Amino acid sequence: MALLLFAIICLVLMLGYPVALTLGGVAFLFAVVASFFGAFDMGLFGLLPNRIYGIINNDILMAVPLFVFMGVVLEKSRIAEQLLTTMSDLFGRLRGGLIFSVFLVGMLLAASTGIVGATVVTMGLMSLPTLLKRGYSPEFSAGAICATGTLGQIIPPSIALVLLGDVLSNAYQQAQLKMGIFNPKSVSVGDLFAGALIPGLLLVLLYVLYTLFRLWRHPEDFGDEVAEDREPISISRVISALLPPLLLILLVLGSILTGIATPTEAASVGAAGALFIAIGKRQLSMLALKEVMQSTVKITSMVFLILIGASVFSLVFRGLGGEELIHELFMSMPGGVVGAMLLVMAVIFLLGFILDFIEITFVVVPLVAPILLAMGLDPVWLGIMIAMNLQTSFLTPPFGFALFYLRGVTGDTVSSGQIYRGVIPFVVLQLVMLLLLSLWPGLATWLPSVLYGN
Repeated sequence: MALLLFAIICLVLMLGYPVALTLGGVAFLFAVVASFFGAFDMGLFGLLPNRIYGIINNDILMAVPLFVFMGVVLEKSRIAEQLLTTMSDLFGRLRGGLIFSVFLVGMLLAASTGIVGATVVTMGLMSLPTLLKRGYSPEFSAGAICATGTLGQIIPPSIALVLLGDVLSNAYQQAQLKMGIFNPKSVSVGDLFAGALIPGLLLVLLYVLYTLFRLWRHPEDFGDEVAEDREPISISRVISALLPPLLLILLVLGSILTGIATPTEAASVGAAGALFIAIGKRQLSMLALKEVMQSTVKITSMVFLILIGASVFSLVFRGLGGEELIHELFMSMPGGVVGAMLLVMAVIFLLGFILDFIEITFVVVPLVAPILLAMGLDPVWLGIMIAMNLQTSFLTPPFGFALFYLRGVTGDTVSSGQIYRGVIPFVVLQLVMLLLLSLWPGLATWLPSVLYGN
């Protein structure tokens, strides 16, 4: 019944029903039916109020609305627009320079906002028309924009890593208790941020190297650069565009990595810093502030409602014996921990076609992470592998969310087929990065060990 519950929830989600209500509603119906046949104890629902209170009272999760607020404020303050315009004028005289400016701006936006949808839409609206006008390949342009937009999943500070950090922290403690360790170590969001930094930058480097290779082999994909229609660029203009986001990244990420502030405290600094940037650019009207607050409340409410629905699902799934079933499955897998890890990565990749990273983080990860960690895997490495895998699912045709975001703003200029063909090389690059991480776990674990001695 536990596996049937999981399968039916995936089916109902594919039909388009709300995620939080599907998780909670289907699980509750299963619990009622199972209790009728004596397969579930309805008394377990007495634990639910404490679980919900724990979610709402969680200090780590308080960082979510603050990071969302920071990202939305930066979006409204048009910092991305100024950055992209400046970088385009700076690099635009080079062949392929516009694509490199897209990578640079996307990386900075990922490190300052962490919102995939906003980054893809912003870059699509602002950079795609310019790229097409200057003769760049529609497929490659669309693929580069989608791939760059998903960097917000892996480059810290990332909302996905905040949520994963909370889930993995609980899973790691469960795993150690099962192993008889009654003074368990913990894994923090700061550990994941430090662990994601090198893989995130290496992924950007892979994008750049692939672009250089394509520029060498297929120069016709990069159009004819026309210098006369570009504004002259000055050092002061470059500093004006780059300094605010760089300072914000330094304040937020630097304070977390150095241990000066917790992720929640750093997120509050980031939210305040974003407000100061918006005020400095005179982009913060009362109407804009109202829109920012409404967007923040909507996104935060969605996250926490999904969390509550996932708690109901998790309670029922465990009550039906699902956890023991998964444990037996993993322990009997050929290849041991390697086989179990490959299975989990494949399942997460496939679920990424139909589920958002939030649902996968709250539904799948709590079920599989304690068992994998009890088998001896490093929690930071596991978290970065999952985050990179989820990022890949954002790009994979035909259901990748980044593809839908871009398709929604391109109109008739770029077809769905062109977008799909354009992202395939970048999906391959992300899979290469996953392979590198699996072969050299130190890419994810070295920096946290240096900073925190873990």
